[in-house]
Amino acid sequence: MAEQAKPAAQQPARKKVTIPMLVDKMKKGEPIVQLAVYDYETAIVADRVGIDILCVSDTGGMVLFGHEDTTSVSFEEVMFMAQAVKRGSKYGLRMVDMPYMSFHLSPMQAVDNAAKYVSKGGAEVMKCEGNRHHARNIEAIVKAGIPVQGHVGITPMRMPQLGGFIAQGKTAERAKELIDDACAMVDAGCFSIMCEVTTSEVCEYLAETLPVPVISLGAGNRAHGVHIIGSDLFHLYEKHTPRHSKIYCDLVPILEKGLTDYRDDVRARGYPGPEHTVFMKDDELKRFKEMLGWKKN
Repeated sequence: MAEQAKPAAQQPARKKVTIPMLVDKMKKGEPIVQLAVYDYETAIVADRVGIDILCVSDTGGMVLFGHEDTTSVSFEEVMFMAQAVKRGSKYGLRMVDMPYMSFHLSPMQAVDNAAKYVSKGGAEVMKCEGNRHHARNIEAIVKAGIPVQGHVGITPMRMPQLGGFIAQGKTAERAKELIDDACAMVDAGCFSIMCEVTTSEVCEYLAETLPVPVISLGAGNRAHGVHIIGSDLFHLYEKHTPRHSKIYCDLVPILEKGLTDYRDDVRARGYPGPEHTVFMKDDELKRFKEMLGWKKN
């Protein structure tokens, strides 16, 4: 007979997620759950249900602020999102996706900007997308005491170079390049590697051979964990739904119905109703009318 779930009151208190806890999950074969989060309320709920890593992704600039792509998302906008997630979370490991050209120019720039996200944005770890050529700057962040998750595969900052949002690692040569990129990032000190829309074989090989947790974003189900864009779960970015994303609950029709009902209620003077309204007591209303000479019935 299956063991019954414990009542909520008997559930063990959640502990703060740390990197050693993630490594322990990797060794035990327990999947790591990583989620791109941009706002306060989603961070609260994600923390409540037990998401391991809350990633403040620069994709939030597209979803929340209407940017066409992530290259125009500013350092300050990512900071705003990071601060909101910090206020809404307590247990999940808070990660900031370093935006376009925020760590690419030099080791000094990389450390300075990562440190700002830690000290002002409440981040605990960074995510840096790129390849072996960025390893030197990533190493500087790690040596400064800030952990980094490396990000290989589709890297939205390099879309023209990659030919657009096209799965990476389909040829043996390109797959080997991705392996080399990931290994360079691990050598630079990354505590984890994320594969975005690589072939499953690339992600699986990295999970088998690297000494750190490997996270899949659209790269199959053979990694140590999975990452998804939070808004994709609910279809909250209608311009594009990636093939790898699963819509668990389409909120768009719900939003449309709610807003339509609100519009119609206002036009019909059905909202706000008496139950939503504050009225003066009769004696105060009488005195008020007398003070103003108001003839309202």
